[in-house]
Formats: sequence, structure tokens, C-alpha cells
Amino acid sequence: MTIAGACVAAAADAASSEGGCGRTMGYVTANGIRLSYELTGAGERVLLIMGSGASGRVWGAHQTPALTRAGYRCLTFDNRGIAPSDAPPGRYSMADMVADTIGLIEALDFGPCHVVGTSLGAMIAEEIARRRPDVVRSAVLMATRSRSDLVRRGLIRADQALSEHGVQLPGAYSAPTTVLQMFSPKTLNDDAAVSLWLDVFELSGNSGEPNGQDWADDGSDRREALRRITVPCRVIAFADDLICPPHLGAEVADAIPDCDLVEIDRAGHLGNIERPDEVNTAIIEFLAKH
Repeated sequence: MTIAGACVAAAADAASSEGGCGRTMGYVTANGIRLSYELTGAGERVLLIMGSGASGRVWGAHQTPALTRAGYRCLTFDNRGIAPSDAPPGRYSMADMVADTIGLIEALDFGPCHVVGTSLGAMIAEEIARRRPDVVRSAVLMATRSRSDLVRRGLIRADQALSEHGVQLPGAYSAPTTVLQMFSPKTLNDDAAVSLWLDVFELSGNSGEPNGQDWADDGSDRREALRRITVPCRVIAFADDLICPPHLGAEVADAIPDCDLVEIDRAGHLGNIERPDEVNTAIIEFLAKH
């Protein structure tokens, strides 16, 4: 479920300038990992967890400005493996990343908080809600799935193979492939928008360094585990998501006892960037209830 987010983060830095008031940046050590974090705004606490391969700064493009305007205090951070947080060698498990995030919440005395996650970040949020409901008020789970079908398992293995062998794909190849996977036909059919994203993804490149996050999602069926979540949740699915298609997101919503489902049209896996107004409305409307 890789989100090629280093490039998106660069755009986010410029777009998030309006959310700079009340911003605090720093580091904490959680679960033995030094994590870079940023706090913005004031009010009820919201932790945002980014997906694999992406910086927490991506939230600054659209979500943290909207949430701070709505009166929330937002905590974003870089997961292990994303600079400037620690990137220990080896394969990262879901348990590793969940323990990191719980440690972050505890180190900053940030719980109980609302949790918003996307892609791998949504899976981490689900596990935190299941294991530690005492630190979670509610959870919004975007672009998520509770299992991997044959195609999605193939994508997991492909990412793992590239990472394991340190393969650096040329930007001329990886950029259009990433754009096709991450965006909706509406964006893909807009040459001006596609031109921008092709440039951004090609410039971001591929370090060729092993990405331990590629092993966090093992593709297993987690539906029985999700039935044990007791905090209120909302799944936000994106109609054109190839990585976590809506029918797999609906299975998450069906498995969690207190969970509703919002599907957003004309959005791919990066729906929080592609359709930010609709996504922000769905997040804020749900948080206001809980």
C-alpha cells in the first residue's frame, strides 16, 4: 500500500503555511524509535497517521489546515523508516508500527484522541483502537481494507521484491505507473493535472533503499480482529481506489461494530489530496459527533 509521498510532502509544505500558527515541532523516543512530530492548532486532539512511504507533512496540504480551522489540535508524525524519524534496518511489522504510535501518544500525553489514518496508517489506527481503546476516542479510516485479494497480494509482493533487492526504478517508468495507481480517471483524463503529478513523482525519484514498511501489511484477513473494536469508527472509501477498492473498505465497515461508511466519487487511493473538500467534510462531521 505504498504511497509515494515524499513528493507530495513538498507540495504540502507550501500549501500548509496557513496552518502554521501554534505549530510545535520536535522529537520523542517511542518504542525505542526516535520519531519526528508536529503539533498544530488548539482544541480537541486529533492524531493523523500517514500511509507507507509517506511523510506526515502530506497531511499539511489539506487536512491539518481544515482541522485546525475547525478547532482541533493536530498531531502528525513521520513513521519509522521516514526521515527525519529513525529508519532501522530490516523488515517492520504491524506490531512495530502500532507500538511506535502508542508510544508517541503516551510520550506526548495526547490520549485519548481522535485518530485519522490513511492506507497503512488506517490499519495502524485500527490496531490501536483494538488494542488500546483507552487512548482512542474515535477513528476515521481512509483507503483501508481488512484483507488482500489476489491482485492486492501481488502488489504487496511486488513492492517487497523491489525493496528486498534495492531496485531503483527510473523516474520515467515509476512516475506514470504511480500516477495510474493513485488517481481517479477524472484526474488521469486532465492533462494539466497529470502533467503536474508526473513531474512531481518523477522528481521525487526512488532512493532504491530497502523500505521496511513494505512488510507491515502481510495481506492477512483481519476481519475477526476488527470485530473486537469498541470505539466509534468511520471508513472513507474512494470510488476509484485501485489499492484499497471500495468493496474491501466496506468489509472493514461491516466488521467493526460501531462503524459507518462514506464513499467519495471521482477519487483514487490519494483521495485525501484529490478530493480534499469532501474528505475534510467527512472527517470533521464525524469527529463532531464523538
